[in-house]
Amino acid sequence: MAEPVGIVLGSGLGPLADRVAVTKTVGFAEAGLPVSSVKGHAGRFLFGTLGGREVIVMQGRVHLYEGHDAKAITAGVRWFYEQGVRHIILTNAAGTLNEDHAPGTWMMLNDHLNLTGTSPLEGGPNFIDMTQVYDAEAMLEFHSLATERKVLLHEGVYAGLRGPQYETPAEIRMLRAMGADAVGMSTVLEAIQARALGMKVSAFSCLTNWAAGMSPEELNHAEVIETGAAAAGEMMGLLEAWCGL
Repeated sequence: MAEPVGIVLGSGLGPLADRVAVTKTVGFAEAGLPVSSVKGHAGRFLFGTLGGREVIVMQGRVHLYEGHDAKAITAGVRWFYEQGVRHIILTNAAGTLNEDHAPGTWMMLNDHLNLTGTSPLEGGPNFIDMTQVYDAEAMLEFHSLATERKVLLHEGVYAGLRGPQYETPAEIRMLRAMGADAVGMSTVLEAIQARALGMKVSAFSCLTNWAAGMSPEELNHAEVIETGAAAAGEMMGLLEAWCGL
């Protein structure tokens, strides 16, 4: 039997779990994990199937800005590994820095910038090659499925910051100069931990808003939740198709 795929759902993306045929639910606290205080993060694991494939869905995550350290933030990734997961799919809600990547669309990560100032591997000489963090074979599969399904799927670099404040226009200009296409407050530490465990990693950003200075609109979390929920169905169809390969 194939190993289960682990799927992490970010802010406002809880509805992505609606197509999973759930057989068991385990709360974060029950699994010995910290529980998020952020709206849009249910804090539970769903065991079931998607597209005929066994999956474990993590609804929500905890963040550095809630006061957790890098080890606590990546506890879910290690728990996935203990359950037999060897391919993890990370999702997040992010601001878009790329003028060609409009809000309401999705971006598949092909690389990232870890600007959190920390790592889950701290504490020893845990040297991990990060040349190819995101699985190249899976990227090709997702692009092919997106083309078939007429889903607009961008590709780019994600910048992970600590938060909780949103970035200033000057910081956004800096990030664009560094090559970032999207910015958020999660994912990079989970990807690092997964690679350290030898797991395959895929990751997707729901681009919920223009980054600071790119639009006259004020940034707010409610918009993130609303846009994420609206775009969730499109990604769920793509994930379901991939799981059925």
